[in-house]
Order: sequence, then C-alpha cells, then structure tokens
Amino acid sequence: MSTPTKRIPDAAVVESNLRLLELLSQTFGNTSAAATEIINLEAILNLPKGTEHFVADIHGEHEAFSHILRNASGNIRRVVTELFGTSMREDAIRQLCSLIYYPANKLQHIRNSEKDMDNFYHITLHQLVRILQRVSSKYTRSKVRKALPKEFAYIIEELLHEAPSGMNKELYYSRIVETIITTGQAPEFIVAICNVIQRLSIDRLHILGDIYDRGPGAHLILDTLLNYRDYDIQWGNHDAVWMGAAAGNVCCIANVLRMSLRYDNMATLEDGYGINLVPLAAFAMDVYGDDPCKIFEPKIPKDETESGIKNRRLTAQMHKAISVIQFKLEAALIAKHPEWGMEDRNLLHLMDTAKGTVRIDGVDYQMLDSNFPTVDPADPYRLTDSEAELVEKLVHSFLVSDKLKRHISIFFSHGCMYTVWNSNLMFHASMPLNEDGSLREVCIRGRNFKGKELLHHVGSMMRSAFNTDTPAEDREYAVDYYWYLWCGPESPLFDKAKMATFERYFLTDKDVQAEKKGHYYRLREDPKICDYILDAFDVKGEHRHIINGHVPVKVGKGESPVKADGRLMVIDGGFSKAYHKTTGIAGYTLVFHSRGLELVQHVPFTTAEDAVHNGTDILGSTQIVEMNTQRMRVRDTDIGRELQGQIDELMQLLYAYRTGLIKERK
Repeated sequence: MSTPTKRIPDAAVVESNLRLLELLSQTFGNTSAAATEIINLEAILNLPKGTEHFVADIHGEHEAFSHILRNASGNIRRVVTELFGTSMREDAIRQLCSLIYYPANKLQHIRNSEKDMDNFYHITLHQLVRILQRVSSKYTRSKVRKALPKEFAYIIEELLHEAPSGMNKELYYSRIVETIITTGQAPEFIVAICNVIQRLSIDRLHILGDIYDRGPGAHLILDTLLNYRDYDIQWGNHDAVWMGAAAGNVCCIANVLRMSLRYDNMATLEDGYGINLVPLAAFAMDVYGDDPCKIFEPKIPKDETESGIKNRRLTAQMHKAISVIQFKLEAALIAKHPEWGMEDRNLLHLMDTAKGTVRIDGVDYQMLDSNFPTVDPADPYRLTDSEAELVEKLVHSFLVSDKLKRHISIFFSHGCMYTVWNSNLMFHASMPLNEDGSLREVCIRGRNFKGKELLHHVGSMMRSAFNTDTPAEDREYAVDYYWYLWCGPESPLFDKAKMATFERYFLTDKDVQAEKKGHYYRLREDPKICDYILDAFDVKGEHRHIINGHVPVKVGKGESPVKADGRLMVIDGGFSKAYHKTTGIAGYTLVFHSRGLELVQHVPFTTAEDAVHNGTDILGSTQIVEMNTQRMRVRDTDIGRELQGQIDELMQLLYAYRTGLIKERK
C-alpha cells in the first residue's frame, strides 16, 4: 500500500475560502476536531465500494421484488455457502437462507416441527452473527450502527466485534447468547439480526422505472420503499401515466383503469388506493350488458367457476367501457395540442360499424368488434351524458386518494428522469436521436431541447404539475404533458411512432399493429453512439455505461442484454408474469460490487409461502459483465469524490487554524 502524500493547501486558496472555512469552523472548532474528521474520512475512502443493485420494469410483481431485496439477488445465499458450505448440507443452507429472508414466518414454521428450540436458537444465533460479520465488514461501525434496531443495537454490536474464540472474552460472548435465549428474546433477536443482514447486503438500490401496471402489487412495492433507504428511481412511462392520473389528467386516468382491467388488477386501484370502481361497473353493465366483450377479457388464466365466469365478463365489460371513453378523451387532448402531431391516433371517425371495418391510411380493415352503442357517427368523440358523469366521478376518486398522493411523492423525493451514479447513466427507455445518431431536438411549448437538457426540462415540468405555486397555464400544460410522456412519439419515456392501442384491440393485421421504434433503439448497439451520449451527459470514468429498461430482452430467442461492447445494458428481463413467455426468464438484477459488474438472471418466483415452507429461492444464472483488476474502494466512487472534497476543505481549515487566519474554539 502506498504512503499517502501530505497535501499542503495553497495559502491563496485558503484566503479566498475564508468565509466557507469560518462556517466549517462552527462544526469543527479546533485543530483536534478537524484532524479527527480527516482521519475518519481518509479511513472511509479505503473501504471497499458498497454493492449497488439495479432493477427495472418491476410492473407490480411485489412478491418477486420483495424476495430479491430479501435475498440480495442471491448474494446472501453466496455468503452463507462460502461460510458454511463445507460444514452444512445443502438443505440446511437452504433453510438458513429462508430464515434470513422471512425470519418471523420461518420461525413460526420451525416451531411446529423443532423439538429443541433452545438448541436451535443457540446454533442459529452463532451462524447469523458470522453472516452479519461478513456482510457488515465493508462498512464503518457508524454506518452499521445506524442500520441496527434500537432495542438490540448494543447487544448486536458486542457480538459483532467480540470474537468467540478469544480466550479473554469467550465466556462473555457465550453468556450474551445464552442470556438472549433464557430471557425469551431469541425470536425477536433473530428477526432483528436477519433484517440487518438484508439491509446491509444492498448498499444502494436503483430502480429504472415502471413500478406500476400488470402485476397486482405496485402499491405494496411503494409501501416497501416508504421504509427503505438509499435508493433512487428513474421514471418510466407506466410510472408517468400514474403520476398523471394522480395529477387529474383524465386521459391518464382512463389508461390506468384500462391497463388494470386488462390484467384484472383491481387490487392496486381498490385495495391500494381506494378508487371507487362501482360507478364504472354500473355503467358497463347498463351499456354493455348484452355484449360478450370477448376481445376485452383480461389477460390472465381463466377461472371456470360460475363466479369466476361472471367476474370475468364484468371485467371485460368495464374494460371495453373505459377503452371507448379513453379514445374519446384522447381525441379531445390531441385537438387541444395540435403541436403534438398525434391526430393519427383518432380512429373512431374512420369506423364503419355497419360493415364492421375501419379505414386506416386508405385501407379498410375488418374489426373484431363493431358494437359501439355510445359512439355517435355524427359526432364520434363526444362523451354521452352518462360517460361525462362517470369521468367526473373517477377523477374525483383519484384526486382524493391520500395514499396515492403519498406514493407519488416517493417518485419526486427519490426520482427523476435520469441519474448518473458511479459512471453509470441510467434512464428508463430512450434518448431521442436523429437518424445519423445526433441528439434530436424536441420542441416543448416553442422551445427546443435535446439530451441532458431535454430530460432535465421534462423532469422539472413533471414536478411543476404538482406545485401549487406554478402559474395556472403552465401547470395545466404540465398535467396534459403526462399523457404525451406515456405515448407521445418524441417522449423519451416511449419514443415510438405510435401506441397502437386501438389496432391491437380491434384488428389482427400485424403490420398495422406495429409500433415503430425511434432511432435510439437501433443505434444503441453502436459503441460510438453510446460514447457520444455518455459524453453529452458528462459521464466520466474508465468504465462507464448506459443502463436502460423498458424493452424486454428476448433471452429465449438469443438476445443479449449487454450491448455496444459492454457500454450499454438493458435489464428489462420480464419481472411481470405477462412477459415470461416473451423473455424466457423472470427478470434481471445488475449487481455492481467492488470487483465489477454481474448480471443475475432470475427464474420465476413461486410464492413467499413456498419460500418459507420449502426453502425455495429465486436462483438463476449469473453472467460476469465486467471485472476490475483491482478492487474498487470508496475513494473511486461519487461519494468518495465528495468525501475527498470535504477532506480538502478540512485541510484548508487546519491550515487556517495553524496560521492564525481563524481562531480555534474551545
């Protein structure tokens, strides 16, 4: 290890920073305090880099997401195997891991079969302490202490830092464990220490968008994040449409309802946010009571019981009702904003319901459904009185949902359109590009934006929709723009020529259903294009990457998530069960630890109950993407550079104290 070079601050720099240093002296009032902090920060810089986890397109699969947090994408299993692989059988390792993942439920399950719980507690506590020692070894005592539950913090610290093999404290250590058991605290202590192992196994979590839609538990994922720490979110188009719905955008509300009904996912709406769907159900039964609505049946396995059939039909009727309303509402918003150039999305006036056809680009296509009782051929985009009343009730239901507001606030407090973290540029979907690969200018209210400036402006505008201080006209446009972000052709969250919702419901022709992607999706395979984008975002570092989600990687057909000679990674591996057939897997986690990058490929998750009872896990394959010749330290990270800046300022403060420029405090 090289000897640190002594840095002597430049006198002129110190004098120019005296005002800052005076403020700093209020915290570090004398030479001793400043020197102590420098020693502490220098030590931190030499710790191994913390482990980052990247996930994308969770789409409401809360059980799979929760399990990946609990098992740290397989990292906890790896640690347990390294520690006990030669002394424990495979089944015992699996059961110990299951205990760490679901401690309270697993303990209850164990009590039903274990005859000597005290012996179990004794063995397990020693095992868990060893595991915690391993996963906490790359952190300072201060950081570990902050992760500990208050009621057991002192005891866990003592166990962590006192080796049982030491003669002087062997009895001391053993007595702590025995007393935990004899006082009846073992179950609570085991739960606490397992939770700490989980927390310390992931240093930072990056979520690359699309928490919402398809799966049943987006609200449960966000409940988890309410109590999580050290994470960021890059907004996806499915997140944006829910954010728009929370802001009162009627088109976003209609799309949210349609998507939920399409996947029979009413739990998030009703149980999660208290959205009242009774008016929609009543309207659908009244208008479409005699309509089988076959093409609107939800995309889930059929329940052939009598109640299942009834529920499925009602869901299909509600699905069709809100879809027709959506087409009408979108036409009004398109007319309000002709600058968006989305008139081709208005198709109701091109239908001939008598013939059962629709004319698109001069071609007549046979429709799978031509029953539109609420569409007036003379004025096809006018809402009926009943539809207008229903929309008003639905908007009210979204606007008064306090829990929805709370969850949307997470996106603003922990999220943005893009993030640069440790030489990784993260955004959900796309970077609008011209055909030649140059950054494309996108016009927003008469001003052109591209690249970093575009994402920053869009992010600021999205925030302004929820800011009561925003001028009314600007706020109204911001609320409207959420729908454009969901499906607009130049939206960086979408970047396709169209969202072919109507065509995919009513037509069978694959060509007319096609959603032509923007140039980015083709050009991102080119290393030079990726370098150009990384330069445009001022991403530094020898090993730098773009990380995206949004487009599922078709692993089963041989597609690789690693592109452009390793400069870009697409980590949408299909968490959503609806995508398992498309991707051939059940999601990715990109893991960035001190030795490099690994891509963990997941197999489908069963249930948490199965994990508790049978010790099942999400065990997929791991692909090494990039390995470093030297282990990365904190000093090599963004946080390390911030800490180095603090050290430099403290060194200047020391100089100011020693030269009398600033007087020391007692």
